[in-house]
Amino acid sequence: MILSRLTSYLQHHSCASLHDLALHLDAAPAALQGMLERLERKGKVRRLPTPPPCSHCGHCDTSVITFYEWIAPDDEDQTRRDDNVQS
Repeated sequence: MILSRLTSYLQHHSCASLHDLALHLDAAPAALQGMLERLERKGKVRRLPTPPPCSHCGHCDTSVITFYEWIAPDDEDQTRRDDNVQS
């Protein structure tokens, strides 16, 4: 269930930080990373390069600066659902 909510959120927002995803889905960032890695292997999302640390404190939470972008075509999942209905 959380995987479908994660997918839906990324499709709608196109790009989000791991921190934002965790807040929206009320889940630990570590729990979401496995799901995001799975979606990345399937070619649906990509992890964006982590920006260099700021020159202030250097103690940024990595979930705040780790971003994922939805890259799968929007109609791909709908086509798969339509195929399953017709089967």
